[in-house]
Amino acid sequence: MRIGIFGGDGSVTDLVAMARQAEADGFDSFWLPQIFSLDALCVQTLVGATVPRIELGTAVVPTYPRHPIALAAQARTVQMASGGRFTLGIGLSHQLVIEGMFGLSYDKPLRHMREYLAALMPLVNGDTVDFEGETITAKAGLTIPAAPVPVLVAALGPQMLHLAATRTAGTITWMTGPKTLGDHTVPTITAASEAAGNGAPRIVGALPVAVTDEPDAIRAKAAKVFQVYGFLPSYRAMLDREGAEGPADVALIGSAAEVEAGIGRMRDAGVTDFVAVEFNADDPVRSATRDLLRSVL
Repeated sequence: MRIGIFGGDGSVTDLVAMARQAEADGFDSFWLPQIFSLDALCVQTLVGATVPRIELGTAVVPTYPRHPIALAAQARTVQMASGGRFTLGIGLSHQLVIEGMFGLSYDKPLRHMREYLAALMPLVNGDTVDFEGETITAKAGLTIPAAPVPVLVAALGPQMLHLAATRTAGTITWMTGPKTLGDHTVPTITAASEAAGNGAPRIVGALPVAVTDEPDAIRAKAAKVFQVYGFLPSYRAMLDREGAEGPADVALIGSAAEVEAGIGRMRDAGVTDFVAVEFNADDPVRSATRDLLRSVL
């Protein structure tokens, strides 16, 4: 199982430094979210041009506000800058965000993702597209010389997992524990991928991680920091599958041995890449959390 690092908050300079340190520490990948802060694709373009070896990814870019032609152009730009080290993680986001904040329709999200991928995938692979669906039209080609861009879809339910398996390289999850991954996510996407002749899918699992001798206090802090994921319907469904009361219950928090065992459970569930969100790491170079993560590489 490959081990990656999730970039935190900070300036562009800070994030480039985080990626450079992750590479120096021997980690396999460096991922950035697209929420309401810096533009992840812009930052990864700069990281790709200045940090030479580590794989880069997004986890994840919401599709609705970005036309697939525009997103494909951004993704291929990052791929060109990084010399072929970029993986594009995309997702639906949530009805609260898409309708409440962007004022866009969240009607039939599975249809949206199916049409989005029909438009996006030819473009990220360097081909032209001529697609006209119910909600998305894309008729274009891009003149950006770059390697094909692997795509991962944040998929939780069986229909979205099937779509990810048949159209993309795999899936990327957040706040989904090893029981749910092992019983639901991994077998569902693997069966669909193999039936489609695509081989074994890539399965990236991300969780908060903290090595600490004050687990109760840090878990209480995690419950506050990540509480929103306990209310968003898609994540709530995964927490219910896991038997978890809230997000803090799937976070890997405890002694070095306990956290290492938790990472092992993710591996045993079939995760191909574990991405650590270094929660409560006071210094990502010297912290006990980073030391533990380096030890399991």
